[in-house]
Amino acid sequence: MPTDVRVCSVTDIPTPSSRRFDLDGHRVCVVHLDDDWYAIGDRCSHADESLCEGDLWIEEREVECPKHGSTFDLRTGEPQALPATEPVPVYAVQVNGDDVMVTLP
Repeated sequence: MPTDVRVCSVTDIPTPSSRRFDLDGHRVCVVHLDDDWYAIGDRCSHADESLCEGDLWIEEREVECPKHGSTFDLRTGEPQALPATEPVPVYAVQVNGDDVMVTLP
């Protein structure tokens, strides 16, 4: 059953940036871009690197793996550049007042 988990305050992640959270066995990269919030699995599907340590591609709404340069769509988790070929999980995010909430499966 899905569970909403408070991960931080909206002021904890300035735009544009990301931050890693370990939530009930899920390693999650929460991204703040302008007025948009995204939550994506923090492990690159190719090399098990932290996506939160990679560059954000703001216009494309993607995050780049710092190890080999694969990029992942923040909305779908789908890889947009090789060498990664498998998607990473995405999680629903909502902002309730000052709280950033992530829905875990």
